[in-house]
Amino acid sequence: MGGTAVVVGGGIGGLATAIGLHRIGWDVRVVERAGTLADAGAGISLHANGLRALDTLGVGTAVRAAARPQYTGGTRTPEGRWLARMDGAALERALGTPIVGIRRADLHRALRAALPAACLRIGVTVSTLDRSAPDRVAVPVADDVWDADLVVAADGVNSRLRGLLFPGHPGPVYAGSTVLRAITDQPLDLDTDFELTWGEGAEFGHIGFTDGRAEWHAVLTAPAAVRHDDPLDWLRRRFDGWHAPIPELLTATRPEAVLHHDIHELVTPLPSFTAGRVVLLGDAAHAMTPNLGQGACQALEDAATLAAALATETSLASALARYDAERRPRSQAVARAARRAGRTGQRLAHPLAVSLRNTALRLAPSGATMRAILRHADWTPPSLRH
Repeated sequence: MGGTAVVVGGGIGGLATAIGLHRIGWDVRVVERAGTLADAGAGISLHANGLRALDTLGVGTAVRAAARPQYTGGTRTPEGRWLARMDGAALERALGTPIVGIRRADLHRALRAALPAACLRIGVTVSTLDRSAPDRVAVPVADDVWDADLVVAADGVNSRLRGLLFPGHPGPVYAGSTVLRAITDQPLDLDTDFELTWGEGAEFGHIGFTDGRAEWHAVLTAPAAVRHDDPLDWLRRRFDGWHAPIPELLTATRPEAVLHHDIHELVTPLPSFTAGRVVLLGDAAHAMTPNLGQGACQALEDAATLAAALATETSLASALARYDAERRPRSQAVARAARRAGRTGQRLAHPLAVSLRNTALRLAPSGATMRAILRHADWTPPSLRH
């Protein structure tokens, strides 16, 4: 089966989907509303499931070449005491790959490099679709209208197309947390590849990159839409007294590099990831909190699963039904697990509750952290071939 597809959204999920469709012989175009390819964002961790999806799409090697394996790290208290350690080598033995850290810009570039340059069109907003014909979807694009056999809505947590397809759905809601993040301007001598530190209603973490620089993030329980005139100075005061290398990470960052976003999620699950010849993917389908580091990995799973269904099923209808059946239960379960993880992690604020949580983590068996990661990361992608 082949055809023409329009992918709305040029982020990780949209680009990965376009790669999958291109590999199985579809004529695919990606439209991105941003007028420049600024690759906004900081860093990201990719677990085995995301890397396996990238392998299926043929870009795993390129992504790994730009990424740094995470062998050392874990979770700490603000004073620096270890609550749980991560054994990246054990994860590699169990899954065939460690978790890796990569700059979002490098991941985006690796994905774009796997597509024909003419495939991507930027500065285009798709706000409506004409689905009146049974055998095609008309996509208004600037002064033109494109006919497509399939439209992929990968337009993010605030998806316009999701609202069009499911007008009765309440849409995303504020998760109660806000995140500030940046990439350091210079390399640092870090002792670990990855760390999380949990305080009362706050989390600080870092991911090391191949060039010695690092991404850091600070997640805080806070009202929505609160911003600071000097966010970097505010963070220094908020995390004053927290263990090294947190002060060093902030010192190594330019103030203008700090990004600040409120976290939104789809608490009300969608009844379907498809509507006729339109399919929802990534955050448009299952936006989740970042507490498990699975948001991008789930979008990559979506992309690989959709490509496999279209490559092996006999009709578009059966392919989309299979995609929905395979992806909706799993991704929505991961979203629920991420929400629960946040409640016992960063969002836990009462000192007694934090103390009890910390004690439980310290007393947990040594393999508990790995089993928690395996629960979501041990996923096998479907084949793109019959």
